[in-house]
Amino acid sequence: MVDLTGKAVLVTGASRGIGAAAARAFAAAGALVGVMARSAEAVEALADEIGGLPLVGDVAVAGDMERVVTALHDRAGRLDVLVNNAGLIGPLSRMDLADAKDWGACIDVNIKGVFHGIRAVLPLMRAAGGGTVLTIGSGAAHRPQEGWSAYCASKAGALMLTRSLDLEARGDGIRAISLSPGTVATDMQRAIRDSGVGPVSRLDWSLHIPPEWPARALVWMCGSEADPWLGDEISLRDPDIRRRIGLAD
Repeated sequence: MVDLTGKAVLVTGASRGIGAAAARAFAAAGALVGVMARSAEAVEALADEIGGLPLVGDVAVAGDMERVVTALHDRAGRLDVLVNNAGLIGPLSRMDLADAKDWGACIDVNIKGVFHGIRAVLPLMRAAGGGTVLTIGSGAAHRPQEGWSAYCASKAGALMLTRSLDLEARGDGIRAISLSPGTVATDMQRAIRDSGVGPVSRLDWSLHIPPEWPARALVWMCGSEADPWLGDEISLRDPDIRRRIGLAD
């Protein structure tokens, strides 16, 4: 596993699911982890567990993202890795029936939240000579799913932000990679199942991977072995990727 001793990592949406698992994995790799979410109670409990820094904020608000990034940088004197994990799945509805406010909220978090994170960390990483920006992607970025218009559109946009960041900042030492984890056994997947919308809602629960798998992948992506995927997306559905990371089939 990649050694991140002495590094500082910011994980958004860290109150549960992939975000919480990632915060634990980065802490186990030696990093000081900034645990960010909207719930103060959740981030304080997790930060206390892993020796991290609790950071309350909403990625959809640019000022919140800037404040959180500054707080972690002030604490650690550096910021090496940003994990854009915060995300919404809803509204799970056909476009003609979707609530416009809910649809817009998904865009605010899944696209604008990623942009706010990149915009906040980029000057600090450039000044330090480099850094890594990892974003949780999805197969939904590449093909539509019934009732998932907001999620599919937003994940496609987030992938383009990864590619844009690579184009603009690879020369400054910035590593930008997206991770498509597949279906993961989280609260989001329960919401999909309970909605009954689309084929993913009917998948057997045993087919979903544990959140610890994408968490381990994110740590691995901070190392040079992931460099062939700079500006691109890594899929945990790929058996070769799983072998490289050391995950069971």
